[in-house]
Amino acid sequence: MNHKFGTIIIVMCMIKKIILVIGIFLIGINNIYAKENVKYSACVDGDTIKVILNKEEKTVRLLAIDAPESVKPNSKIEYYGKEASEYTCNKIKKAKKIQLEYDSNSDKVDKYDRLLAWVYVDGNLLQSELVEKGYAKVAYLYGDYKYTSTLQEKQELASAKSIGIWNEEAKKLYEDNLVTDAKVISDDYTNKEIVIIVILFLIIVFISDKNIKKKAKKKLNKYL
Repeated sequence: MNHKFGTIIIVMCMIKKIILVIGIFLIGINNIYAKENVKYSACVDGDTIKVILNKEEKTVRLLAIDAPESVKPNSKIEYYGKEASEYTCNKIKKAKKIQLEYDSNSDKVDKYDRLLAWVYVDGNLLQSELVEKGYAKVAYLYGDYKYTSTLQEKQELASAKSIGIWNEEAKKLYEDNLVTDAKVISDDYTNKEIVIIVILFLIIVFISDKNIKKKAKKKLNKYL
């Protein structure tokens, strides 16, 4: 009888230890993916921001969405790119509280060393607002992310209402205007003249000698 009682006590102790270990593990997981307070540093575009985290500036790529390009080097400004960038930047700049939440099914950092996170602005999920208002689409899904289904539902509604990036008529008009503008430039100047204009602009911007800049401005005025 005493032997059985001792065995029961040993088993109960083992169970308590196992529960304790599981509890510590779960607490650790929760801490890893808990919301993290950060401070505003700068805004890049519709889906990328810069924040101050632990006294260091970090670039944050908003997880699971993609906004039209507005600042990408050697790329045209895409339809609704400026609008998306302005919305994100206004929200971030005016925010009283900015928080990051990391997803357990996503890498924390991408190949460009940017943090991948859900971004909360004054308690509201920024990704959700961007998708709902047609400033961004659901994209770059490499796992079963926490808010994917919510974003997809909002995207379906935005698409059905032809809001923002889903307004195909406005998008076509925008792209047609870009083609027209490019043709006007091409018709007004020869290739040689365009090269000369670009060179003169570079001289004015980057050369410090005032006399050289003055001469470059005079020549440039002849083409403009």
